[in-house]
Amino acid sequence: MTELNRRHLIKALAALGGVSALGIPAVQAATRQLIVTTYGGSWEKFWRELMLPAFTQETGVTPQLDVGLGRVYATNIRAAGVDNPPYDCVMTNEIFAGALRAEGYFEKLDLSLVPNYADLYPVATRAADGWGAVGLISPIGIGYRTDMIATPPTSWTELWDNPELMGRLGLYNIANSAGKMFLMLTSQIYGSGLQDIDTGFAKLRELGPVYQTDFNMSTALATGEIAVAPFDFGEIARLRNQGLPVDCVIPAEGLMMWDQTFNIANNAGAREDAYKYLDFVLGPVGQDLLMREFFVSPVNRNVVVPEDLARDVPVSGEAMSQFIDWDWDFMNANAEEIARRWNEIFGA
Repeated sequence: MTELNRRHLIKALAALGGVSALGIPAVQAATRQLIVTTYGGSWEKFWRELMLPAFTQETGVTPQLDVGLGRVYATNIRAAGVDNPPYDCVMTNEIFAGALRAEGYFEKLDLSLVPNYADLYPVATRAADGWGAVGLISPIGIGYRTDMIATPPTSWTELWDNPELMGRLGLYNIANSAGKMFLMLTSQIYGSGLQDIDTGFAKLRELGPVYQTDFNMSTALATGEIAVAPFDFGEIARLRNQGLPVDCVIPAEGLMMWDQTFNIANNAGAREDAYKYLDFVLGPVGQDLLMREFFVSPVNRNVVVPEDLARDVPVSGEAMSQFIDWDWDFMNANAEEIARRWNEIFGA
């Protein structure tokens, strides 16, 4: 761990009552080493240098970290089978987690082993309904270049109605969950609900040509190739802290979000330690560390966004009720048709 990251960890722990708040390490008693998942790049770095050391200090458990992507985890889990899961606690987007849950790969949580579950905002528990919990929420609002847009947008409908935004819009494509959310959002605003995708696609066609990406929207916004897009508040904060003239707003109709749901595998080889890990991630220490590193909105009510982070983490407290509830079962069931129709409008 670098000296900078040590200071980062100590600062986070001090804000929550000091290092002693972590307690005395427990004796690990698992039948195998705990295996948990995360993504690559800055995610892996944070998990190795901050999250896992803090968890080990609190519990005495040293996990093995598997680095990959949600679709890769889903493939590996299905290949291994329910009786021999390759991971114990799986972090992935709800669109993958929901499908795996329905196929029997995750167990319903024993909430007596997750005391921090009781302190979560409803948005962190409603989708999994006791079968998992959202441990990271990256709110997605309308991000824009303040030097290219005269009047800040306040509504998703302005992407259609405001002439200043025409031809300057970026969208995540349909391979990204943000593209799927944008389709459902459009269907809900202009149609009869999230599943009214006929209306949704008709309205999307009205947008005309848009810039598409499956992952990185920041480069296009930074270079001025686009002026407005659905954007992660945390990424806007990073761009703004680098000196770029950008901002992000909470639209009147509500927020999209990138979620990371944490699930316990059925027949987990390190089940007891998996529950310790899940509870730690959902608890004040884990949530504070995640908030400071990624500018995500803490899902635990007991974590207060400090004044120096208020601009970078603007969605907390009462604003946590502004997230839209998505229908991932519907999206998964109609994935091929939805991808085909999206690509007919915007191109692959």
